[in-house]
Amino acid sequence: MSWEITGNSGTDPAINFLGTTDSQPLVIRAGGMEAMRIDSTGIEVAGDIRLTNADCAEDFNIGGDEPVEPGTVMVLGEQGALFPSRRAHDKRVVGIVSGAGDYKPAIVFDKQSPGSNRQPIALLGKVYCKVDASYAPIEVGDLLTTSDTAGHAMKASDPLKAFGSVIGKALRGLKNGKGLIPVLIALQ
Repeated sequence: MSWEITGNSGTDPAINFLGTTDSQPLVIRAGGMEAMRIDSTGIEVAGDIRLTNADCAEDFNIGGDEPVEPGTVMVLGEQGALFPSRRAHDKRVVGIVSGAGDYKPAIVFDKQSPGSNRQPIALLGKVYCKVDASYAPIEVGDLLTTSDTAGHAMKASDPLKAFGSVIGKALRGLKNGKGLIPVLIALQ
């Protein structure tokens, strides 16, 4: 069987693979320069690794029977599963369900079998977040914390109460009502 650059079918990964069968590394070149080297100790990349999506997430177990949609602010439950936040200034806040709006996770850690009740929780980077501006208008740059509105963040108006419960920084404002805005995750 010849290996085609336009695609292959009927392959067997035991005998059809991209790589080496001796102790030499697999080297990938671009423009005549080494771009990547793979050997038994790891992967080395010359230059930047560019991930085109927006956040770094980790899959977590979701508690309860209700579905949780992207953008929901999540807190840690007693047994380690996550639940939508339901009270203001909750220090158990861990992140926001990734994937709302135009922002999708760039990388997801601890991905497991698809049948489990797990979802990617944004821990770092840009993510869309459900917010409730009925408590106070949200402006660009405001710190956000959990609110009494289930799964929503609000402006962290009181720094003492917000200590330990900040989820991130607003990248867009919202004058009133509920909405979905981009935030920069910054747990504090």
